[in-house]
Amino acid sequence: MGQSIFVEKGVEIMMINIVAGGPGRYIPELKVYDGELVKWVGVDRGVYTLLEQSIEPWVAFGDFDSVTDEEWDLIQEKVQEVNRYKPEKDETDLELALNWAIDQNPDKINIFGATGGRLDHFMGNLQLLMTPKLLDKDIEVEIIDVQNRLYLAKSGEHSVEKSPELQYISFVPVTQSVEGITLSGFKYPLKNRNISRGSTLCISNELIQSSGTFSFSNGILMVIRSSD
Repeated sequence: MGQSIFVEKGVEIMMINIVAGGPGRYIPELKVYDGELVKWVGVDRGVYTLLEQSIEPWVAFGDFDSVTDEEWDLIQEKVQEVNRYKPEKDETDLELALNWAIDQNPDKINIFGATGGRLDHFMGNLQLLMTPKLLDKDIEVEIIDVQNRLYLAKSGEHSVEKSPELQYISFVPVTQSVEGITLSGFKYPLKNRNISRGSTLCISNELIQSSGTFSFSNGILMVIRSSD
């Protein structure tokens, strides 16, 4: 990984947390994800969500058509760098923020406020995980809400830890096919299976050990960890 541009007092900032404008009831307590090596980015109404949780974002993106005049005044007062765009544009507000975050070359990007509400927004946000600009980089990106965490995995072997809060693990093919899937330590194990996009074979599995592994030889999987 190249050097991050975030260097404060000699310490690199290795994580960027982006808060988008999704419904607040799906957004967890954000301060749990705060830390010395974290920078916060607000997207449209997500900027106000951060301020409501007493977190001042480092930078903001959006057309801000979903905030009131009073909320907009507060955003301008509290956020040092606000990038405001016209509503008529080719990219969504979250895409603009994510592209900026990718260019900072962090180790990880967490995205909040990207689920719930309008399905077109949710599907568009999932598509952002598959942008070539992101797939070409070695940056872990995870979408997080109060009930789910999801990310993409490339071919190879991956380990997962058991979590009482996220009991279920699903594997969804993103590419046309995913080859040689092997699941070890799971309630429903697999060995060297091929699955195609549209298959539900790997939905709602569970770990039966403290940790497990999943591996595959070709393709891309979306890994979704969920609770009831």
